[in-house]
Amino acid sequence: MKPWQKLPIIGLSPMDGVSDAAFRFVADKIGHPDMLFTEFVPVEAIARRAVRALLAFAKHDTSTPTIAQIYGTDIEAYYKAALVVCELGFDGVDINMGCPDKSVSGRGAGAGLIQTPKLATDIIKKVKRATSDWSAGMTLEKADLHPNIIDWVKNNKKSTKRSVLPVSVKTRIGFDKVVTKDWTNNLLEAEPVAITLHGRTLKQMYSGSANWDEIAIAAQCSKGTKTLMLGNGDIKSMEDARKKIENYRLDGVLIGRATLGNPWFFQDKIPTSRERLEIALLHCKAFDDLTPDGHFPSLRKHLAWYCRGFDDAAKIRDRLMHVSNYKEALEILNPVLIELKV
Repeated sequence: MKPWQKLPIIGLSPMDGVSDAAFRFVADKIGHPDMLFTEFVPVEAIARRAVRALLAFAKHDTSTPTIAQIYGTDIEAYYKAALVVCELGFDGVDINMGCPDKSVSGRGAGAGLIQTPKLATDIIKKVKRATSDWSAGMTLEKADLHPNIIDWVKNNKKSTKRSVLPVSVKTRIGFDKVVTKDWTNNLLEAEPVAITLHGRTLKQMYSGSANWDEIAIAAQCSKGTKTLMLGNGDIKSMEDARKKIENYRLDGVLIGRATLGNPWFFQDKIPTSRERLEIALLHCKAFDDLTPDGHFPSLRKHLAWYCRGFDDAAKIRDRLMHVSNYKEALEILNPVLIELKV
């Protein structure tokens, strides 16, 4: 299934430090969302041959459309990064224009691009140009990608037919104030295939409540254009997701924080404690299989999210905060699983 075609979309949102290959594998296997997104990767890192940054682009075999997200401010680096995304066999390119973290927005990337609307539209056009050029035969060698980057891509790419990948944007309703209408209309000039709008400004970070009335304004702006509009922020359940799509006249939504330790979200299922821990171990195993060079302690937060709802869960969570590999996680959780089975 090609991305952005089956509507409405209820997909898994990209989340920095969270939506790595193992997280996406588990969400896909258990929840079956309509779409998956990678963590964001800095385009400048790709242009500067930082191979380790490409670990975020590791992925499992799936028929679920999987979109690679990138961010930055260097237009030429965007071109190179988009070619890498195409070559790796992703189903689309998403440009992050919504990250509120100071390390990102402070240098003009992520939500910082809301303050430079012309640069934002130029970036979209450049990425669209890259996907078009790749479809026409452009190679990483011709684009002067570093040999180390090219080697990694060759070792990790999936066989793929050259085609023009769709380019989308994920952003917010403003920087330090709400500018939904002007900002949305600016992005629409570049004709991305879709815009996902988080209903908070950068200044709000993740505090307060997402403003869905502003998301509705953006949806109205997109009517009659070639661009789909998706909403994001504070969705609590699948019923809530469906209601927001209908009430705010959207083409879909992306779900983020509600899926943490809860890949069952998309199936409207409340798992047992045993099921949570079984999937926690599956998540660990997937991490080793998909990203053997990854930093295993990054899974500790995921294990904490899974580990709840049974006696002594707090004590088990505390022990899991010190694991450094799959074997250690197994040694802690196996006795609990046996006990929960009785």
